Amino acid sequence: MGDAPSHARFESLIVWQKARLLTAEIYFLSRKKEFASDRGLAWQIQRAAVSVMSNLAEGFERGRHTEFHQYVSIAKASCAEVRSQLYVALDIGYITSEEFTATMQLADQVASLCGGLRASLERKIKAKS
Repeated sequence: MGDAPSHARFESLIVWQKARLLTAEIYFLSRKKEFASDRGLAWQIQRAAVSVMSNLAEGFERGRHTEFHQYVSIAKASCAEVRSQLYVALDIGYITSEEFTATMQLADQVASLCGGLRASLERKIKAKS
């Protein structure tokens, strides 16, 4: 990544690690009986969660701040999709309010980390211009 050490890996990113936890939690919740029977919503929220961690990994591996910035933006948007779908799952009774709150806190944390990373990348891009 320009000035990143050659041994740096996307797995070392805190945001990716948190996105991985979020994805696992989404899979856990969406495999519960009633939620799992709604294949459309279950598939959509799983896909969105996987998109968060996948875009972080892909953007990092591209090795350029400008491209990484773009992928982090996509990851942040996918995180918003997860959060929106959590409301659906709550509103129709697929998850409890406790499950919603805990998962939403994790999703908010991932979104915040994405925002911070995006801002950091913007500063690095501007500094090189």
